[in-house]
Amino acid sequence: MLTHVDEHGQANMVDVSDKSITQRQAIAQGSIQMSKVAFDMVVNNQHAKGDVLSVARIAGIQAAKKCGDLIPLCHPLMLTKIQVDFIPEPSENTIKVEALCKLAGKTGVEMEALTAVSVATLTLFDMCKAVDPLMTINNIKVLQKQGGKSGDWTRQD
Repeated sequence: MLTHVDEHGQANMVDVSDKSITQRQAIAQGSIQMSKVAFDMVVNNQHAKGDVLSVARIAGIQAAKKCGDLIPLCHPLMLTKIQVDFIPEPSENTIKVEALCKLAGKTGVEMEALTAVSVATLTLFDMCKAVDPLMTINNIKVLQKQGGKSGDWTRQD
């Protein structure tokens, strides 16, 4: 059943007024692959633009907070925790980006975690494109969800 359309097929923001407030959390992940030169500059904090990972972390945090402004039918949420982490994978010149979003609320935070990952990887791309315009952003997905009516789950792939 589609929950974001009304009985006439029109886009509709879901009414969560009657839902219970529960602890909710989501973790999302994505990655950006780049040249060895660009990768080394980022992980060794030697990029001409400064601390690329710090800027991307702040961008991801801001993005999670603005998710309701960016995705048309998302509810604006009062997030209580946003964490953006980077996991360098030197063998592939890849940086994995993980975002955790958490709140006590009436709706889930998967979209906020996905938005944080998306914008953090886009920021890495933006800051490194002069060194490597051929970077690729890959595999953005939800890894884990906790709370709410549908319960907890973890991606098993």
